[in-house]
Amino acid sequence: MSSPSASAPSSSLSPKKRRLWPWLLSVAVIGGGAWYATHRPAPDAAAEGGGKQAGGARGGPNGRGDRPTPVTLAEIKPGDIRVTLPALGNVVPRNQVTVRSRVDGQLLALKFTEGQPVKAGELLAQIDPEPFKATLEQARGQLARDAALLKNAKIDLDRYKGLLAQDSIARQQVDTQEALVRQYQGTVQADEGTVKSAELQLSYTKITAPIAGRAGLRTVDPGNMIKASDTAGLVTIAQVSPITAVFSVPEDRLPAVMQRVRDGKGLKVEAWDREMKVRLATGDLLAVDSQIDTTTGTVKLKAVFANKDGSLFPNQFVNVRMLLDTLTGVVTVPTAAVQQGAKGSYVYRLGADSKVAAVPVKLGAVDAGMAAVDEGLAAGDKVVVDGLDKLKDGAQVEAIDPKAVTAPGREKKRGNGSGRPGH
Repeated sequence: MSSPSASAPSSSLSPKKRRLWPWLLSVAVIGGGAWYATHRPAPDAAAEGGGKQAGGARGGPNGRGDRPTPVTLAEIKPGDIRVTLPALGNVVPRNQVTVRSRVDGQLLALKFTEGQPVKAGELLAQIDPEPFKATLEQARGQLARDAALLKNAKIDLDRYKGLLAQDSIARQQVDTQEALVRQYQGTVQADEGTVKSAELQLSYTKITAPIAGRAGLRTVDPGNMIKASDTAGLVTIAQVSPITAVFSVPEDRLPAVMQRVRDGKGLKVEAWDREMKVRLATGDLLAVDSQIDTTTGTVKLKAVFANKDGSLFPNQFVNVRMLLDTLTGVVTVPTAAVQQGAKGSYVYRLGADSKVAAVPVKLGAVDAGMAAVDEGLAAGDKVVVDGLDKLKDGAQVEAIDPKAVTAPGREKKRGNGSGRPGH
């Protein structure tokens, strides 16, 4: 049995204080845990004996602050650069003809295949020839009759001349007969012209190709009545081999072109597709227009292409590149390495310490992804062509092999197998 003195302290606490005691104990436990979490040593520091802080040697949370920037380099080498004059042009057939009938009549048949090549003189269509045959026979009959009259008049004239020599008839009768002969001669001559006209009209019932080329789509079907006055014609034939392209160049570039023309040096012209990805054909400058367009300040030029493969099509849009000159043995730089800044063009050149420096460059002609360098670089220099978005002047870089890239933004594992590029 407990004594009264042992239970006195417990009974001396008020009910309010007994309710606060568990709450205060909880606060003390939570506060102690928070202090321990914020003041305990780092695991890396404990493991390494406190020699360095977490991430201190790797420069940041991702451990990449001191690593060189991976880039792709290109060596500056002498090369050849073509000086070209760019322009926009349209393909135009060397010759183009709308085939029309030269006589009125019923179209019996079409002898060509739409979209296929035709030869000059090839039969294209047949018009009903019967009405024209009848006209021809009529003209020939008239000619035969008048020729017979002429023959008889000549016989009479010869007889009259004999009688006149014998002084048996008057001179007037001979003169009258001579006039009649001349009249019949004129009639026969007119009849011969009528016959030739009828023969010509009959020949027009066979419509032939005036030029060689590719036939277009027909505009009329057999069985229809056609007229010589029809403007639409039967079909359009375009000569596509060879074919031409018409383009315009600024008037300030004309002296260089004319100098080559006067020197008798031919100018090569290339036709490229709309996206400048495929070279369609290579030809020669054919002609220069006789005047400058004052509205645009340009002059038209025409180039001719063999077009054996049919890569150029009438009315096709093309990008034109006319070769003016070829620079040989000049310092060249890939255009992918050239950056544009407030002070102009520049490249990142690699130094001996594996650091890059932004070097201003003066560029010349550009051709096929390469640019001639007038100032700023020399043969043997190395410039950055890939990874430029990560660079700044004085940055440490590491050259990588472009073939080592397995996916965009991912590189093959190298070195010690850590997944980081080796140094």
